[in-house]
Amino acid sequence: MPCMKRKQHFAVLLSMLFFANRLMAQGPGTALYRGFQQPPDSVKPSVYWYWLSGNVSPGGVTRDVAAMSQVGIGRAFIGNIGLGAEVPAGPVQFFSPEWWTVTRAAMQAGADHHVAIGLFNGPGWSQSGGPWIKPGQSMRYLAASTTTVQGGQYITQKLPAPGKDFQDVAVLAIPAAPAAPVWNITSELTVTGIRNLTDDNITTTVQLPDSIHRMELRLQSAAPCTVRTLVLQGGQHAFYAKGRLEVNTGAGYKEVTSFEYDRSNPADNVGFMPWAPVVIALPPTPGKDFRLLLEEARGGISLADVQLDTLARVARYPEKQLGKMFPAPQPLWDTYLWPNDSPDTAQALSTRQVLDITRFMQPDGTLRWQAPRSAEPGVKGNTATTRWTILRMGMLPTGVHNAPATPDATGLEVDKLSAMAMAAHFSAFVKRVYDSLAPAQRSAFKYVVADSYETGSQNWTDDMRTAFRKTYGYDPLPWLPVLTGRVVGSPDQSSRFLWDLRRLVADRIAYQYVGALRRESHRLGLGLWLENYGHWGFPAEFLQYGGQSDEVGGEFWSEGALGSVELRDASSAAHIYGKTKVSAESFTAALATYYRYPAMLKKRGDWSFTEGVNNTLLHVFISQPDDSLRPGINAWFGTEFNRGNTWFKEGKAFIDYVRRCNYLLQQGLPVKDVAYFIGEDAPKMSGIRQPELPQGYDFDYINAEVLLTRAQVKDGTLVLPDGLRYRVLVLPPQTTMRPALLRKLDTLVRAGAVVVGPAPQQSPSLQDYPRADAMVQQLATKLWSRETIHHAGKGMVIHDMPLRDVFALLQLQPDLEWQQQPVLFTHRRTADGSDIYFISNQADSMIAFRPVFRVKALQPTYWDAVTGSARALPEYAQTPTGTAVPLTLAPAQSVFIVFNKRAGLQAINRRNFPEQRVLQTIQGTWQLQLDSLHLQLDTLQDWTTLADKRARYFSGSGVYEISVPVDSVPAHGPVLLDLGKVSAIAHVQVNGTDAGTVWTAPWQADVSHALKRGRNTIRITVVNTWVNALVGDQQLPKAQRKLHLSYDPFHADTPLQPAGLLGPVTLRAEVQ
Repeated sequence: MPCMKRKQHFAVLLSMLFFANRLMAQGPGTALYRGFQQPPDSVKPSVYWYWLSGNVSPGGVTRDVAAMSQVGIGRAFIGNIGLGAEVPAGPVQFFSPEWWTVTRAAMQAGADHHVAIGLFNGPGWSQSGGPWIKPGQSMRYLAASTTTVQGGQYITQKLPAPGKDFQDVAVLAIPAAPAAPVWNITSELTVTGIRNLTDDNITTTVQLPDSIHRMELRLQSAAPCTVRTLVLQGGQHAFYAKGRLEVNTGAGYKEVTSFEYDRSNPADNVGFMPWAPVVIALPPTPGKDFRLLLEEARGGISLADVQLDTLARVARYPEKQLGKMFPAPQPLWDTYLWPNDSPDTAQALSTRQVLDITRFMQPDGTLRWQAPRSAEPGVKGNTATTRWTILRMGMLPTGVHNAPATPDATGLEVDKLSAMAMAAHFSAFVKRVYDSLAPAQRSAFKYVVADSYETGSQNWTDDMRTAFRKTYGYDPLPWLPVLTGRVVGSPDQSSRFLWDLRRLVADRIAYQYVGALRRESHRLGLGLWLENYGHWGFPAEFLQYGGQSDEVGGEFWSEGALGSVELRDASSAAHIYGKTKVSAESFTAALATYYRYPAMLKKRGDWSFTEGVNNTLLHVFISQPDDSLRPGINAWFGTEFNRGNTWFKEGKAFIDYVRRCNYLLQQGLPVKDVAYFIGEDAPKMSGIRQPELPQGYDFDYINAEVLLTRAQVKDGTLVLPDGLRYRVLVLPPQTTMRPALLRKLDTLVRAGAVVVGPAPQQSPSLQDYPRADAMVQQLATKLWSRETIHHAGKGMVIHDMPLRDVFALLQLQPDLEWQQQPVLFTHRRTADGSDIYFISNQADSMIAFRPVFRVKALQPTYWDAVTGSARALPEYAQTPTGTAVPLTLAPAQSVFIVFNKRAGLQAINRRNFPEQRVLQTIQGTWQLQLDSLHLQLDTLQDWTTLADKRARYFSGSGVYEISVPVDSVPAHGPVLLDLGKVSAIAHVQVNGTDAGTVWTAPWQADVSHALKRGRNTIRITVVNTWVNALVGDQQLPKAQRKLHLSYDPFHADTPLQPAGLLGPVTLRAEVQ
């Protein structure tokens, strides 16, 4: 038996030596570990650097940049922001001599401190404009004035322009619409001016109080008629309601249709038709007694006109021409998808009935034209004289301005469909700044920045007709009456024309706006950094839009849902267009001024990494022109990553963490199993996951452009040129696809791709109609069958099957398999075969679990980005599907599990996470120094509960010190000083030796190198937030207050925030 024990001990020793050598092989001896422990200068977070309302100074920006450099911030993107009355105007006006001095000082500071400087491409954060933009260079849309004339006579009449700064495009004549039925309208409510609703005058309205949430209208005509369209024209008052139209069949009322009326946001950046009518196509419905119900109304029902018409109109034509956009920040995947329209041509204009009479209008707008007597000349028996509607069509500015900017920096937004207009805008601002710089200053100027798109839609530009012909092979001119709601060809064909228009707008925004901005930047040696989505009126396609930039960024807020689609938007665009870095405007926030600190941010930041972010940008660093004002210039938004914050310097530990995470997450390529195709439609701000992805797999969104130009198949896998691979391509739940894309899918499938989704049935476009529909149906018949699985060539097409079953069919195991715990992950693989997993505990409690990694025969190692340390994980097991590794994570803790060496013998009786035993609880009298206030604490407690008012309202650094005897120090393994609970950041020293900054769970510092037997001096410096001092300042008379905020939400009774070292403080060691 003694011999057996010696053999066991010897085996343990050999195993421990094996793992020590193994860790050395994977840790300090490798470039990967060295880069992780001390990331290179190329891996530093960026900041949005806001200059608010002219509150800047040369000294202030110089000190700003120096402070950024000290904590490890590598890039600063200057935004010239104006916040109106919220932040009073400072002394430096935009483009004044003082402004140029400050700008040059900022660039020089960047050069001196090795901080790269970026510049928002225009004043404000959205988007690209300024006072130099002329109406003819601005965002424009097609508008029309209408004039009705009698046929068979010579017309001499001046046609009105639709508005100011109007640019003519075409003058068209179409047969006038027949008169609408006359309706008698009544309501169950007592409604003043109810007849205004049928007077065909949109300036006369009915307005109900906000307290009324339901309205019933009854429309009756003298004789039966067949109605095909319902038009609701709202008054100029925002409201939302659910609507329902019913017809009296004689046996009671029967529903004809239900719909939503949403004109809740009339802002010009959610559509150039703020009060556009809601137009509902109806199935042909005979009747003379109809009931219209508006229910669940919000905002007060306001109507100007209600029409039930026998004439078919294009359903939702304002929305389909981008005149009215989604009213909230995050449009869904199907927001700009509508039901298929009728192919019926009976109520439609034919293209030959749309007469181009542009040449007959004089420069002053006078029409001189012989109006034909008939719209159908040569038709036998046609003796009726046609009344003609003359459409004077052309472009009007949308009126959207760059924002938020100071008044002297505000002007029209540049045309997003014109590279020439974009070049003029670039020259007027970015190039002008560049040209003003000395060579040394230019060396720091590296980036041009475009924030999230928030400037609404447009649908026309100067060369749009030419571009339309080139793209689609047909002339858009005969189809332009569709923009007024008139049906041309058929409702279906009219909507297809509008589909083509929206798609062309998206394509041109990508290439004529973003592409042009990148080209102009490159001419000066600058890179383009862009957020590839828009919260207000985004008219483009997010993947294609981001694909034209050098770097792509998303956005997420510290709280709330914003970011739930934006990060995946950015990472998908970067991945499929071959970009290494994925940025994110991180920790944007609202209110809770100076309340947040790194521990509160970590969980959300870790989530961003699992969404693909690896190039963090912090929001926000606000420039401080005068250091005598504390905390200084601020705003209602953002987490305060500026040098006036109490924890800014101590926050370097958090930035070091971010850098280490960014570094590892920039290695190799992301591992993805599924590419979700977003469809060809536009606008599009996100994709859809249907069928949903099972837990343990990851995905990207992919678009038609990348499938057509970059995708191929190798070994049964969809592959992109940069090496990214997808095992399955999932199509969205829709039945349209253009023939070119379907032909490419056919090629991919026959080469071995696996495609999941429904068969397309038609093209969404008017291009090559109707032949394109026949081509789609023919190709779809070859690829899809009634069977759930259809083999074609080396690949297969599957429909009506959950992805879990698809993966089982393909024998594709989860990339990470676990049960129940709130865990998120992402996975990258390097060129040398290393697998890097990032795993985040999203719970506020400790979790222990045993995930299985889709990796075989490799040794797992544990890399801690908080400390920069790495160690072997001796406890793991090979399973049929991968490697099982027991893990224990503290609340909100994250870890990298790296596999990069062949697995060997496992240690005997070793655990990945040994239990900790308390060696000693630190007790005694703590000395606490809060600036000049000295306190002695027998028990650790929250500063806000201390008797001394100066402590309760203290903000800043407090120094704790205690001297304690330590009887014994373990010879092996780490000794940890556990701080218990801290608010907000602690820095630890033992016996004068630095033990690091503690800012997150498990709130421990390794003191093995500093602790000794006998008496030890422990010194803990804790910094809290500004909150408590700001509250205390409010309790003073105004004249005695010492603190300053430009945006100050604090009151004397604002709740205080816990602060200080709360403990218990203990010494802990691992139980071997």
